[in-house]
Amino acid sequence: MNDRAPKPTRLEDGADLDRFVERNDLALVEFYTKGCARCQAMEPVLGNVARATGVAVGLINPGNDVRLVDRFDVESVPTLVLFEDGSETGRIAEGFRGTGAVVTFVNEHAGEAVETE
Repeated sequence: MNDRAPKPTRLEDGADLDRFVERNDLALVEFYTKGCARCQAMEPVLGNVARATGVAVGLINPGNDVRLVDRFDVESVPTLVLFEDGSETGRIAEGFRGTGAVVTFVNEHAGEAVETE
């Protein structure tokens, strides 16, 4: 089952993140912090990625559940983590990326599972 929302889903804590990843065969999660301009700029990009690929997208602030920083080795924000069948298959932690770059990343790390338009 996939949450095919046209825009990213806000996640509150680690339990919410776990449920989101469990519910979706393929999920892209952005780790962000409040006040991060690059993180805010990623939200519309991630909405475009969700529409272009059918990938469920979640947003989580690890400041709401600081255990996530160590659990997912978040060293900078924004960090994008791609999960397929509950396992991490790829990661981008290099600042802002545009729609094309993120779609390419998703295709490279989960090409068989992606439903591009």
